[in-house]
Amino acid sequence: MSLVKKITGIGAAALLALGLAACGNNAESAENNDENQTVGDLVDYEIVGIDPGSGHMQASEEVLKEYDLSDWELISGNGASMTAALKRAYDKEEPIIITGWDPHWKFLTFDLKFLDDPKLIYGDEEQIHTYARLGLKEDLPEAYTILEQFEWDSEDMGEIMIEIEDGVDPAEAARNWVEENDEKISEWTDGVDPVDGDEITLAFAPWDSELASHNMIKIVLEDMGYDVTLSSVEPGPLFSALASGGADASVAPWLPYTHKVYVDKYEGQFEDLGPNMTGVRQGLVVPTYMEDVNSIEDLKS
Repeated sequence: MSLVKKITGIGAAALLALGLAACGNNAESAENNDENQTVGDLVDYEIVGIDPGSGHMQASEEVLKEYDLSDWELISGNGASMTAALKRAYDKEEPIIITGWDPHWKFLTFDLKFLDDPKLIYGDEEQIHTYARLGLKEDLPEAYTILEQFEWDSEDMGEIMIEIEDGVDPAEAARNWVEENDEKISEWTDGVDPVDGDEITLAFAPWDSELASHNMIKIVLEDMGYDVTLSSVEPGPLFSALASGGADASVAPWLPYTHKVYVDKYEGQFEDLGPNMTGVRQGLVVPTYMEDVNSIEDLKS
């Protein structure tokens, strides 16, 4: 007989007890090890970002410097890769830190929170403004009036973004929203007479939020008789186009922080029609189940 088979009765019970105790000690050791890990340990000192060179990423790089996060790395990619990484982690309730902004569909899909930014590197709350080239009021007065009266909120935009994320064509998602919001559209078009095929070009940054807003305002203008062209460009070329007259308008500029450098560069070369959305922001974002991480300062521990 083998040694194992010879161990019976009290001996077997003792052996089992020793095994359970060993397992318990290992589990306790593992738990203690997890408790001793820092936030950086849990996420490999990585922050998942978006397109390199964007103003959002430049601000995030500045965050690493100003908060002395020299051990951390900002991983560049694009909006799609960032949200894919977020979904993978979120589905498993694993820790993750991303760069983020609101309005964005991810805040409607996942329970997320911004990390406090006491040094205000990302700035405080912002507004999305409507900008027009000089002379638009004289050349396309009806479109100018619509753009000047245009104002909505993040929930409105979010409804379109969610549909797009679910696979609906952006133009169709925007049309669905327009058809369900006659009252808002009536406020924007109040006092405006239809036109007959007047051409207008709208420029926007290649973000999910601006894809939603510009497809929507395109439909509003088309329903009033305009022939609308959408041009997706990076923020720098967007402001350059407005300043040179290469684009007529945009409802994409974030102020006073995100696009300040471009507004200052082309000061006086385009017109600010005012905010079309308030209470927007950007920063570092984590799932709410990361309860012990509430500030960028926490990343230093």
